[in-house]
Amino acid sequence: MRWLGRVRYRDAHALQQAILAGPGDDYLLLMEHMPVYTLGVRAEMADVLVPPSSVGAEMVRADRGGLVTYHGPGQLVGYPLVGVPVRPGATPGHVRAVEEVVIRALGDLGLAGAGRLADHPGVWVEPDGPFPRKICAVGTRVTRGRSMHGFALNVDTDLDMFAHIVPCGISDKAVTSLAAEGIEASMPEVVDAIVVRATERWAPAGTMERQDVAHRSAAPPAANVPPVAPTGAPPTGAPLAVDARKPGWLRVKAQMGTNYRAMQRTMRSLDLVTVCEEAGCPNIFECWADGTATFMINGSRCTRACGFCLVDSGRPLAADPGEPERVARAVARLGLDHAVVTAVA
Repeated sequence: MRWLGRVRYRDAHALQQAILAGPGDDYLLLMEHMPVYTLGVRAEMADVLVPPSSVGAEMVRADRGGLVTYHGPGQLVGYPLVGVPVRPGATPGHVRAVEEVVIRALGDLGLAGAGRLADHPGVWVEPDGPFPRKICAVGTRVTRGRSMHGFALNVDTDLDMFAHIVPCGISDKAVTSLAAEGIEASMPEVVDAIVVRATERWAPAGTMERQDVAHRSAAPPAANVPPVAPTGAPPTGAPLAVDARKPGWLRVKAQMGTNYRAMQRTMRSLDLVTVCEEAGCPNIFECWADGTATFMINGSRCTRACGFCLVDSGRPLAADPGEPERVARAVARLGLDHAVVTAVA
C-alpha cells in the first residue's frame, strides 16, 4: 500500500498502467489529486456546466465506469490494483468490496450511518433517510482479471467544485464530506483507517507492505532564483507554472521488473533502509533494476525537518548493532564492487 501525496491525475493513471503491465502483485495507491474533472466512459459533456479552466481545474477523459466527478485537494483517492476473478458478477462484487472498505473505515472514524443507495454506486451518508448525501464516489475498470481506478472519499475538499458539474449524473442529491458531517479527521488519519480496512479485505494473511511519502507540504520555492535548463533538454519557451503539466521527457517510467523486485526483496529480508525509498528518489527504478541501492544506516528518521526532503522527521531510533553485518551481507549478495552508505543527522 502506497500513500503518494498529491499527484496529477494523468500521472496517477500512467502509474496504474505501468504497475498493471508488470507482475501480478496487488497494490493500493492512495493520494490526492490537483483539481480535475474526470469523465467516465458513459459521461456526457452536458454534465459539465462550466469550462473547467474557469474554476482552476483541468478535464480528463477516463477509461473507468461511471459519469463525471471531481477530484482535488482534501479528497482521498484510492486505486486498488487487485486481482478480480473472471466470472459473472465478479466486477459488481469488486465494486461492493471497495464500498465496504470505505464504509467500515468511515465507521472507524466516527461517521455512523454510511452505506449504499440502491442503483447509485458509491458510499452515502444516511442512504435510507430523506436526504441521502454522497461522500464517496466509486468507479472501476476490470481488464483481464485485474482492477484499476477505485474510490474518491471527500475528507475536507471544496464541495463548491461539485456545483460546476452534475456529479455522477445525479442532479437531485447532495455531495458531502467528513468535515461537512462534523467529523474532524486529518488526511493521515483517514489514510490509516482505509489501510486497516483494505488490509482486512485484500491482504487478510497480513502480507501487506506499506510505504508512504511524508504527510507534509514542500517548502515554498525561493524568490529571485533564475530558471535552470537541464543539459540536453529541448527548449521549453516560457517558464512553466509550478502546477502546470510537465514535458514528457521529465517523467521517469516506473520499471518494476524482476531485478527491481529482487532488490526490494533483498532490502526487506535483511531489514535495511535505503535513501532511495525514504527520500522518494525518482531514479529508484533505474538504479534498483541495475542492482544498486544507497544504504541508509542508523534508521529512517532525521532530526531535521527540511521542507524539500521526504525523509521522515522525528526522534532517532536506537542504534541497531546488527545493521553493519546486514549491510555487508547485502553487498555480498548483490555482488557489488563498491557500496554507498549514508546516514541522516
